[in-house]
Formats: sequence, structure tokens, C-alpha cells
Amino acid sequence: MKIALIGATGFVGSAVLTEALQRGNQVTAIVRHPEKLSPHANLTARKGDAYDATDIAHAVAGHDAVVHAFNPGWGEAKIRELFIEGTKAIYAGVRQAGLKRLLVVGGAGSLYVAPNLQLIDTPHFPAEYKDGAEGARQALNLIREESSLDWTFLSPPALLEPGKRTGRFRVGGDQLLMSGEQPARISVADLAVALLDELEQPQHIHQRFTVGY
Repeated sequence: MKIALIGATGFVGSAVLTEALQRGNQVTAIVRHPEKLSPHANLTARKGDAYDATDIAHAVAGHDAVVHAFNPGWGEAKIRELFIEGTKAIYAGVRQAGLKRLLVVGGAGSLYVAPNLQLIDTPHFPAEYKDGAEGARQALNLIREESSLDWTFLSPPALLEPGKRTGRFRVGGDQLLMSGEQPARISVADLAVALLDELEQPQHIHQRFTVGY
């Protein structure tokens, strides 16, 4: 498969890149700093602007699928606004390129913990992550309005961590997965497994899903 990966040097994007290459895919990594990527026979590094729909359209043209793992960076003061701006440009760019398959990596904040109550709206949601989580929630709301794309939105569980690739996890829908009394967790390597599994054998077209141990 020819995959265009936006945000390949980030925490999630780098794990997705590793998993995609290990499976023998041809990957075009669209990043701000291509020099950060290690050479690989199946990797093309391309400098791209996630806030420019036309640039994205040129970069993703000719691919089988696009993975949106873009994140402005948790240190950005305007992370919510930038997340939404970049997401809108990416969605528009994929449409301009005439592609259909788009998989978006979002956040756990929009998962439901009770009827009509999302995690981000609970009293104990960490304040330092709220703006970024709100940007990811808006990314989900925006993709749900898309009718021309075969989209899938993947939300990690509440705890996304470094760790080993096991290939074993539970799959859920719009509800926050729990592990007993505690929120479920997953390694970023296994989140990448879930994403590539969905790309290879789609199970959640026009749906959001989540995974966790």
C-alpha cells in the first residue's frame, strides 16, 4: 500500500511510520523537518505544510490512503486553534487530491464516560491537555460532516504510553475503555498496530473507534 503519513516525526506518527514500514508499505512522510527522518528503502520524506490545503493535495496525490497524525505540539500556546486549522487544511487537501481513504488519529477526550458526557468535560480532566483535546474533538466533529471521504477516526485510550508492541488489545467504539476501576492504557506501538490493521482490513468506515488493554 502507498501511504501518505502527515506528522511522521511525532509521538504517534513515528510509531505509525515504523509499523507501516515493517509491514512493507511504501510511505511518504509529510513533515516540517524531513532531515529528522532516518533513510529507508520504502520511505520518501517530503517537506509539507499541514496548514496549506494545496500543498497537502500535491503531497498526497497518487497514494492509496492518508494518515493524519498531525499535532501542532503540546507546547504551542494556540494548540487548539492550530489543531483545527491544520485539520481543516488536511481534510480539504485530501479531497482536492481526489483520494477517498483517510484515517485520523485523535484524542481520548471525546470518548464518552457516561451518557452525554465526554471525558474532556469531566471535572478532573487535566487542564494542561484541555486545549489540545478540544482541538482533537473538533477534528472528530469535522470529519463526521465529511460525505466524500472513506474516513476512520482512531481515539487512543486515556493512557497512551511508550512501550512494547504486543499486537494484542481490545477494540471499542465511542466509550472510554476501562481496565477494572482504572482507565485502560496502550503502548503507542500497539496503537500503530491498530491503525495499520484498520488500513489493511477496514472495519470502521465512517466511524470512530478506540483500543486499549
